[in-house]
Amino acid sequence: MSPLSTLDPFDVPVAGRLAGKVALVTGAGSVGPGWGNGRAVAVRFAQEGAIVHGLDLDADCLSETALKVAACAGRFIGGECDVTHSASVQAAVQRVLKAEGRIDILVNNVGGSAKGGPVEMSEAVWDQQIAFNLKSVFLTSKHVLPPMVAQGCGVIVNVSSTSGLRWTGAAQVAYAAAKAGVIQMSKVMAVEYASRGIRVNTVVPGQLHTPMVEARLAGQRAGGDVQTLLKDRQARIPLPFMGDGRDTATAAVFLASDEARFITGAEIVVDGGMSVRCD
Repeated sequence: MSPLSTLDPFDVPVAGRLAGKVALVTGAGSVGPGWGNGRAVAVRFAQEGAIVHGLDLDADCLSETALKVAACAGRFIGGECDVTHSASVQAAVQRVLKAEGRIDILVNNVGGSAKGGPVEMSEAVWDQQIAFNLKSVFLTSKHVLPPMVAQGCGVIVNVSSTSGLRWTGAAQVAYAAAKAGVIQMSKVMAVEYASRGIRVNTVVPGQLHTPMVEARLAGQRAGGDVQTLLKDRQARIPLPFMGDGRDTATAAVFLASDEARFITGAEIVVDGGMSVRCD
């Protein structure tokens, strides 16, 4: 467990790095209490001065996010959206543009894994995984890039996974393929849109302790035994603690800020050293 595990994101020094920016964050809710990646990104962005519009398939999942943003006197507007359907994404983007007149930052955070290799996994699950983890990034980018081009600037931060870089302990072929696709898609967009003032980068989280671990992964991999799963995941991490969504959010804040003005087409791996182990 992180030495900072007792601290909330709004207990850290604030520099106003995103002051006045309008940010659209997908997957800004969470499947349970605690710091999922999207919730932490929304809160940290609001803390740094951004006006945050958070989307989630289940709008009820945004209530805790909204409360945490309010606790740090930030601005958060939640909305329901299915990021695997173009019409739903387009409607959400238009709502933000109507309310704010611009979108400065897009964070693509939606994702989730399903177990199995190509033999065990059904074609239907494969299609759902690709839609959820990769098509979602395509659709949000499709609808957000035109207004960013029109305003002459913008930042996209995509959230991938170390499963897109290497084997991470379980067969999840569709998730791994999709998350690798997110990394390469980010690179392609970064080059295509650099001359138009738009930067595109990727945060690559490793095996974090997020609400999804208790809600879903434990059932997939440890028979519902959360502590066994956490112990197995920690054993792969060189650092002596497991990060959480706040670590993803810290990287996203940097990439979204002007401090990263000369960084595009890059990845920040947030995994405690797991992906560079040789054993």
